[in-house]
Amino acid sequence: MTDALLFDFNGVIVDDEEQHRRAFQAVLADAGIPLTREQYYAHYLGCDDLACFVSAFKRAGRSLTGPQADGLVADKSRRYEHLIEESLVLVPGAAEFVERAAGQFRLGLVSGALRREIELVLDRVGLRSHFEVVVAAEDVEACKPDPAGYLAARATMDRRAALTVDRCVALEDSLPGLAAARAARMRCAMLSTSHDPALLADADVVWSSFEGHEPAELRRLAIA
Repeated sequence: MTDALLFDFNGVIVDDEEQHRRAFQAVLADAGIPLTREQYYAHYLGCDDLACFVSAFKRAGRSLTGPQADGLVADKSRRYEHLIEESLVLVPGAAEFVERAAGQFRLGLVSGALRREIELVLDRVGLRSHFEVVVAAEDVEACKPDPAGYLAARATMDRRAALTVDRCVALEDSLPGLAAARAARMRCAMLSTSHDPALLADADVVWSSFEGHEPAELRRLAIA
């Protein structure tokens, strides 16, 4: 039976993929690298900021030093936070789903976003207390599709009370996120908010949104 739900953040709890895209696009534009909306969703969705900038510069045939990358990540984060201050929207039904799930499961959050961005949103919408553990971009050495984030969250929760991977269900919206959950040997429920449902066939269940669904539907997904 499922004991824990491990939520992705961007596109699963907060509807902010466009803010991330706009911030990333603006920073790249300042560096002389164009980026279309289609390119962002095809190549960068689900990756952390550092991996995105490294990839973008590589695709543009340009080198990027560590200090330069750190500066770009910081600039992008400032732009993102400004956009969030202007407009903060949660994924439909996400807040209610998390609140109901907290009464039935242990909850964790595994994201490629920076911790300060995650905390900003969770604190503003009153959901932070529901999550036993939050694993952010700076907490692991590799971003999704690497399973490091999910493995770290499970290990932290296991130290507090026994939790095996077969009793965890990840909730994701990106293909790298789905791959990360699978690499961690976890079951995965996908929201089709960022990809065509036809691309999510490897998921255990695919929902168009949280609306009309109950956390209890995920109780038996973690049976091997």
